[in-house]
Amino acid sequence: MSGYLAGILALFSINLLLAYAVFLPAAAGMLNLGAAGFMAIGAYVSAYLDVEYGLPLPLCLLAGTAASTVMGCLIAFPILRTRGVYMVLATLAFGEIVAGLLINMEAVGGAAGYPVTSFIDMPAIAALAACGVLLVVYILSTRFGLAMRSIHDDEQATALFGIHVRRVKVLAFTIGAGFAGLAGALYGHHYNYIEVANFNLMLSTYTLLYVLIGGTQTAFGPLVGAAIFSLLPEVLRGSEQWRFVIFAVLIIAVMALRPEGVVTRHGLARLFGRKREAG
Repeated sequence: MSGYLAGILALFSINLLLAYAVFLPAAAGMLNLGAAGFMAIGAYVSAYLDVEYGLPLPLCLLAGTAASTVMGCLIAFPILRTRGVYMVLATLAFGEIVAGLLINMEAVGGAAGYPVTSFIDMPAIAALAACGVLLVVYILSTRFGLAMRSIHDDEQATALFGIHVRRVKVLAFTIGAGFAGLAGALYGHHYNYIEVANFNLMLSTYTLLYVLIGGTQTAFGPLVGAAIFSLLPEVLRGSEQWRFVIFAVLIIAVMALRPEGVVTRHGLARLFGRKREAG
């Protein structure tokens, strides 16, 4: 495999994990624009433990994931007191606060960035991304996953059936933060350099688009969305300056023709139903 293709697949795998960080809260009816903040926490914690203390790479990755998970749990309670656009603004503010703190921390390089010692290659990143996909598929198949879907469809009706809505939302938000932390840790150790400017609002916005374009109804929606945003620009690279125009037109067309996302529960049911009939 060429280095170019390996680099694209590594980036796609990281984007996929980050997409699930936004998908899990979205599946429970929450929009999160703070994914870049959680990703930054995972990246910097993992990198700092690697550079300053020389911990083994698996421990660094685990620590970065755990730090983002704990932070997600802590801020979930105040953020979930807000609703609608105010929740979006609250998560956006969190991401900006994280960036503001990191850019003033000389211990991790501040605005100049922070070099990372240990390296992780594409096969390991892809394997972890595949495990992430399987984990999300499993989560959605459990009672907790069914509760998330129910909250997404009708929060008040879900509460009437005795489901602790707030607890489900906090857990979904927390797990999503952990996915973002792992994505950040892998990013830092793959590129061996991190800087605050990379974990910005644009990254959070793109990640939200991965989920909205792919679909929030199934675990395969973020997979398709991340693939579209990660791979399609490279496929269109030969068209030079027109590739961004073509890409934008395709995205608008998808949003117009598939407002619920490319992958929906109804679409999957029809697809697998036809396969069974054909068999």
